[in-house]
Amino acid sequence: MALKPFAFAALVMAMSSAGAAALSPVEQKIVDEVKAHSEQGLQLLERSVNINSGTMNHEGVREVGKLFREQFDQLGFTTRWIDMPPAVQRAGHLLATREGKQGKRLLLIGHLDTVFEKDSPVQLWKRDGARVRGQGVNDMKGGDVIIVEALRALQRVGALDNTTITVMFSGDEESAGHPVEISRADMVAAAKRSDIALAFEATVRDKNGKDTGTIGRRASASWDLEVKGKQGHSSGIFTEGAGYGAVYEAARIVDGFRQQVMEPDLTFSPGLILGGTDVSLDASGTKGQAAGKGNVIARSAAVHGDLRYLSSEQRDRAHAKMKAIVAQNLPGTSASISFHESYPPMSPTAGNLAVLKLYSQASSDAGLGEIPALPPGQRGAGDVQFVAPLLDSLDGLGATGNGAHSPDEDLEIASIERATVRTAILLYRLTR
Repeated sequence: MALKPFAFAALVMAMSSAGAAALSPVEQKIVDEVKAHSEQGLQLLERSVNINSGTMNHEGVREVGKLFREQFDQLGFTTRWIDMPPAVQRAGHLLATREGKQGKRLLLIGHLDTVFEKDSPVQLWKRDGARVRGQGVNDMKGGDVIIVEALRALQRVGALDNTTITVMFSGDEESAGHPVEISRADMVAAAKRSDIALAFEATVRDKNGKDTGTIGRRASASWDLEVKGKQGHSSGIFTEGAGYGAVYEAARIVDGFRQQVMEPDLTFSPGLILGGTDVSLDASGTKGQAAGKGNVIARSAAVHGDLRYLSSEQRDRAHAKMKAIVAQNLPGTSASISFHESYPPMSPTAGNLAVLKLYSQASSDAGLGEIPALPPGQRGAGDVQFVAPLLDSLDGLGATGNGAHSPDEDLEIASIERATVRTAILLYRLTR
């Protein structure tokens, strides 16, 4: 469950007061351990990046999972691989746990898969001075390494004893298996046994060049519009008997969305539109066929679109407005719209902001500067959103790089040590 407001406020105040003295002797030892073993972390990153683990390369995902499982075994965690049912068509997830009675119960979230499938021409590991390129190097194998190295630093100073920490590395974050009720069941169950979730997607810098923390992420959803008109000779269009046809009605609706539904952090993009006498979409909604003639009024139209929102209230407002626009049919037409949610929203909350303040304090005390909140509209969907409705959460604690999901994906090597220091101090303070 999320921390009680008064309890969390007291925790933040206590840690902020402690921050006046910067790092404690134990925390300084933790920082020293991180810095002394930075090269070891970089070597682990290289090993993981050199294993292709595109979401649909199940063997590769499991191999990367095996590599990280070895690290958690060495740290004294209880580990297991969670296979998915064949129908889900995903490799599974790595779960590592330890039980104790001290401090907050933490859930640390990463993912093993990348967008680069087995036949990808994108290179594996390639170091160039202070940066390195490779498949998933910052999205998010860099974040996975930060988790491991922060925990390793805590172990070396004896600070892991009697703590409750769960680590979930999913094998399908880039394309979650369906139904998500199955593919994310274990992650949700882990969240219900925890107090705070920390996710390690790449750190994003703000316009001033500062590393940020993510207290909100927009939902990933979709919508499908189906429109019907009266087929007939084109010379009769706009008349009472023939009506306006399906294509004009689809255009009216989509432009109505643009004019009447917009608000901050809400987007609705029509990504595919088909219209004509006959229209068909495949099961994925990404391909289709249309047939028609210039002298025939269109009988059918279909639109498949994307919908992003920051809260359930914003979703409900958008749905209501979009349905109202769809219902105002032009003569001779009819239309219906349906909505489908993939990733729920991670709404910005006071609890999430309080976790960010603790993280920012840890960063400041370590001499790494304050961490501001990233505007929520600037991030896409991620695994943390499946658990954020259940407990206070913070994302964006990973590495810093450029070009995620592209052939130019890279990583600033120094960001691994920076983020590991911040994370290790935060984990230490939360588990005291």
